[in-house]
Amino acid sequence: MSEKQVLKFGVPKGSLEEATDALFARAGWKISKHARNYFPDVNDPELDLSLTRVQEIGGLVAEGVIDAGISAKDWMREMDLEDKLVQICDLVYAKTSLRPSKWVLCVAGDSPYYKPEDLAGKRIASEVQHLTKRYFSERGVDVSVFYSWGATEAKVVEGLADGIVEVTETGTTIRANGLRIIDEVMLSNPVLVCNKAAWEDPFKRRKLKQLQMLLEGALRAQSLVALKMNAPAAKLAEIMAMLPSLNSPTVSPLQDAKWFSVETVVATKVVRDLIPRLKEVGAEGIIEYSLNKVI
Repeated sequence: MSEKQVLKFGVPKGSLEEATDALFARAGWKISKHARNYFPDVNDPELDLSLTRVQEIGGLVAEGVIDAGISAKDWMREMDLEDKLVQICDLVYAKTSLRPSKWVLCVAGDSPYYKPEDLAGKRIASEVQHLTKRYFSERGVDVSVFYSWGATEAKVVEGLADGIVEVTETGTTIRANGLRIIDEVMLSNPVLVCNKAAWEDPFKRRKLKQLQMLLEGALRAQSLVALKMNAPAAKLAEIMAMLPSLNSPTVSPLQDAKWFSVETVVATKVVRDLIPRLKEVGAEGIIEYSLNKVI
C-alpha cells in the first residue's frame, strides 16, 4: 500500500492565531486544537498541521521540517530567508490581525534626532537585529545595534538606547510612551510560503494552489457583500446604474412582468449609503448577506 500523501503545514501561534483560524474556517478548513497539543486536527486528510510561532515557521519551512506555512515578511528578512522560500501569496486583510504592520525607527519625543543619519554612532535597540543592521548599512550609517528582550519602547525612556526599531500597526503605543517616529524601516504582512522541494512536488504544489485560491477568496469576500432585490421594470436602468459589481449584476424576470430580480456583489463600505438610495428609486425586498469566498 502506498504511503498517504500529506502537506506538512505550519499555522502561527500567538498574535496571528485567531485571525488565521477564522480565515481557514471561511476558506473551508476547520482547525480543532487541544490543550497543550501543538498538532491541531483539521478536516482535511491531506493536511498535517503543526502550531508554532510565526517567527519560527519560515526557518522550519526552509529546513524542510515542514513543507509550508504562514510566515511573515519581516521575520523572513530577519532570518535571511527571502531567497530560500517560495512566496506563494500575501495574506492581508485590514480588519483582522492579518493586517500589515510596520517596523519603525523611533526616538524620544524631545531628542535632537530627526533622520536616520542623525543617529550615527548611537545605540539602537531592536528585536530584529539583522533587519535593523541591514537598514542602517544600506544608508551608510554606522550604529551599534543590540537585542531587546522586550519592553523596547522603555529602552529610550530609561536612557539605555538612543533609538529603537519597533513594530507597530497604528503608532498609538509608541506615541503613548513619548516617542517619535522618524522613519519607516519595513512594511510587513503574513505570507503563505513553502520550500522549493515542496513546490516541485506535484501533489504538494496542487495542494498549495488549492490553499492559495481558497484563502485569497476568503480574504476577498471579507470586504464584500451580496445584495438581492426586486426592481420595478420602469426603474431598472436607474437601479442598474447605481450598482457596482465584479462583472455585471444578475437580472432575472419575475412572474409579474413589471418586476425584475436583481443580484450583485458590492463593497461592504458602500452598502450603508447604497441601500437607502435603492429604496428611494423603488427597489423592494432588499436582502444583504455575507460571503465566505469570492473566487
